[in-house]
Amino acid sequence: MAANSDEILHDFSPLLKHYKDGRIERLVGLDVVPPSVDPKTGVQSKDVEISPEINVSARLYLPKNPDRSRKLPLLVYFHGGGFLVESAFCSQYQNHLHCLVAEANVVAVSVNYRLAPEHPLPIAFEDSWLALEWIVSQSTEEWINDYADLGRVFFGGDSAGGNIAHNMALRIGTQKLDGINLSGVILNCPFFYGKDPIGNEGADHFNFWKNYNDKLLPYVCPCMSDCDEPWINPAKDEKLSSLGCKKVLVYVAEKDFLKDRGCYYKEILSKSGWHGDVELVEVKGEDHCFNVLYPDSENGIPMLKKVASFINGS
Repeated sequence: MAANSDEILHDFSPLLKHYKDGRIERLVGLDVVPPSVDPKTGVQSKDVEISPEINVSARLYLPKNPDRSRKLPLLVYFHGGGFLVESAFCSQYQNHLHCLVAEANVVAVSVNYRLAPEHPLPIAFEDSWLALEWIVSQSTEEWINDYADLGRVFFGGDSAGGNIAHNMALRIGTQKLDGINLSGVILNCPFFYGKDPIGNEGADHFNFWKNYNDKLLPYVCPCMSDCDEPWINPAKDEKLSSLGCKKVLVYVAEKDFLKDRGCYYKEILSKSGWHGDVELVEVKGEDHCFNVLYPDSENGIPMLKKVASFINGS
């Protein structure tokens, strides 16, 4: 082993460390749990390969005792992790999807896209679009064919996954994808950013996270010119009004560094000329993606119920 093997080139703790010898050490989201039938909710899951040659896959979820005579909404979910860590197969996201699928009574596809830095952006976006194309191309996947209504599709995601959900919805609106009718998008503490601070981003107690994001973004997307590229700063996107759905639900957390970006997203989307409804919910006393960590907590349960109501139209 080289003498400098423990020297750190990039330190993105608490997510990842990249050493000068080329080693990449992921610090969270490493556990992999098998698909199962959840004893608490009765939700069952299974894994599918979308493009095995490039290692793109997904975990599918089906609620307890689904009725073949009445198809259910389909939720396509994109996990968070700063584009660097986590997977559709870790315990945290399996637990979150169990709770969400049970509460909303939906079929879900949790997409396992490839991660930076080995696979820098825009690869995560291309993998996610590939998953959407796979969904509409299915003729043999029973859970999608027999139980999912592709006329009622929702995209959802937290943090970086919320960013992906937004960008996929925008691509649906500008490029179209025959076979999917996107009904709505759920963004949980979405990872948006910009070159110039807004709101409280410049406050002293947020200095760590501002510096962190300033370094993280060119690391996950080396080809980017600056932090105002449209994929990370929707305020700079001339196509924002083409978002391919009619309703959006945005969740932000009071203590989260990204809170003001989520609030700003609602503002700019409302003023963009987009013909839809956007609702913002701020959860007091909570931090980034609290409900993914604790979906059955005091504030997590009302959020699950709100998302279920948003999907089912009540």
